[in-house]
Amino acid sequence: MLHIQNLVKSYQDLEAVKGVNLTVLRGELFGFLGPNGAGKTTTIKMIVGLLKPTSGTISIGGFDIGRQSTEAKSILGYIPDRPFIYEKLTGREYLAFIADLYDMDAADATEKAQKYLDFFDLTEAGDKLVEGYSHGMKQKLIISGALLHDPKLVVVDEPMVGLDPKGARQVKQLFRDLCQKGTSVFMSTHSLGIAQAMCDRIGIIQKGEVIALGTLDELRQQADHEHLEDIFLELTGDTHLEQLSGMMAAASPSP
Repeated sequence: MLHIQNLVKSYQDLEAVKGVNLTVLRGELFGFLGPNGAGKTTTIKMIVGLLKPTSGTISIGGFDIGRQSTEAKSILGYIPDRPFIYEKLTGREYLAFIADLYDMDAADATEKAQKYLDFFDLTEAGDKLVEGYSHGMKQKLIISGALLHDPKLVVVDEPMVGLDPKGARQVKQLFRDLCQKGTSVFMSTHSLGIAQAMCDRIGIIQKGEVIALGTLDELRQQADHEHLEDIFLELTGDTHLEQLSGMMAAASPSP
């Protein structure tokens, strides 16, 4: 569903993404992990068409995001980490606006909007202005808008930011249900526990390069650790956190 080949993004003397190659299969929940500044957000912005690659190709459902942008974006849903919504619209008006962008049938759009409002417990809030929404409510509305047109690929950056435990569980359930129906989800997150629990395969990027790619079991074999947090720290070389923890434990007075 998503195929990235030799993807490069350069800014003058800085090469932010260095020849990334990866594929996300139909119905797969793919986790994209990396330290701050590793190139995750740059890669995501190129996938969804917000940044133009220096070189390389990205295809979504067989459509090249550079040469066939309209076709590719018509089957793509994007959920950013920081929701931006026109706050003088109500929740329903926002979803109707999104539906118009995708030229959806009005009756179908209304039905699907209500489905997501019900799912996220936003039915009552749907007729209120977005400016009165909490961050978590805005995040739920953004997710609803991104899924309204039944995309074949959903790209999501930090999906649980601002959500309470119930909202986080709803989103996890929603993503798994989507994947079971054949939708692919490309998810970037700093929550390694969520990635370990949810993802079919995981890619780890560091300094613009994918340094590990595979199922959790395959990554365990590569790093010889059981938990994803330990695997991540081992592969990215962030062992100073473990060293600091050990130093603090050694400095603590004996009981």
